[in-house]
Amino acid sequence: MSLSELARRSGLSRRYLTEAEAGRANPSILVLAQVASALDFPLENLTTRLRWRSAAHERYALVGLRGAGKSTVGRLLATELDALWVELDRRVEDLAEQSLGEIFELHGAAGFHRYEHEALEGVLTEGDRVVIAAGGSIVEDERNFERLRETCRTVWLQATSEEHFERVLAQGDRRPTKNRPRAMEELETILAARTAAYSRCEITIDTSGQTPAEIVARIMKLA
Repeated sequence: MSLSELARRSGLSRRYLTEAEAGRANPSILVLAQVASALDFPLENLTTRLRWRSAAHERYALVGLRGAGKSTVGRLLATELDALWVELDRRVEDLAEQSLGEIFELHGAAGFHRYEHEALEGVLTEGDRVVIAAGGSIVEDERNFERLRETCRTVWLQATSEEHFERVLAQGDRRPTKNRPRAMEELETILAARTAAYSRCEITIDTSGQTPAEIVARIMKLA
């Protein structure tokens, strides 16, 4: 069936259907029902197929603490998959027009997660092929973490607190230790508090002793 004929039967514009077919639209259930009716295809089958394709095969979200390797691994994975690469925290900063530090200072954690939710929804409308590096604290907001899990294959890049700490310092980032003599103890506490939530990810990768390329290969094998 041509797009023109589908547009005529469904009552939707040809332009919208072109965007939907390319994965750049975010159709409502009502719109999907119009398309399903025009194609004489059960709506239930259509929505199940769309959900399975998007969540299981074309969207990946990497989670974990700072130093997990989300940015490095994510870029490599996006290249392998020919997918869009997104650092969700950078999208939050763009949306708020403030740095993360300013957002937390002015709006608190709750305000940050509201921006995070809006940023995530924006990313999800940009197509099905995307690799997302989520902020380490996304697991502390149930709504945002559940939204990530239902739309993406979630991957926990697991490491020990010592490894997280050493990797951040190796990158030249001294913020974790600045005026914080108990920084390592604080990191251990955060990791312990988030481990149960991180373990709800679909895939867990132990990154100890692994190169970024090896980690990407393991993700693709498990996927």
